[in-house]
Amino acid sequence: MHEPKVARLIPLKPNWFHILLTLSDGDRHGYAIMKEVAARTSGKIRLWPATLYGTIRRLEEDGLLDPSDYHDPEETDDERRVYYTITVFGRQVLAAEVQRLEELVRLAHTKGAVV
Repeated sequence: MHEPKVARLIPLKPNWFHILLTLSDGDRHGYAIMKEVAARTSGKIRLWPATLYGTIRRLEEDGLLDPSDYHDPEETDDERRVYYTITVFGRQVLAAEVQRLEELVRLAHTKGAVV
């Protein structure tokens, strides 16, 4: 059973899931998040700036991510660019959502919905 604070956020909204998944292996700035999500989903999910930054604001408010001091030395970054990092709580929520999705896939297999 998940901690009540985690459980209240499950199931995650798709945008939340994709942003947290993107940050799970390293800090990124908003444009990099948008590009990775679009590439990973073959363009099926596009996080336009208003949606992306509104979602980031909500994720920050709920303690799932924070601004980071990281800046990629190999990128010619604009110093005003904000990088984001997933928090420990954000990782817990992401893990709970992955577990929920795995359970759904197992159920689909059991029911014969997946061949």
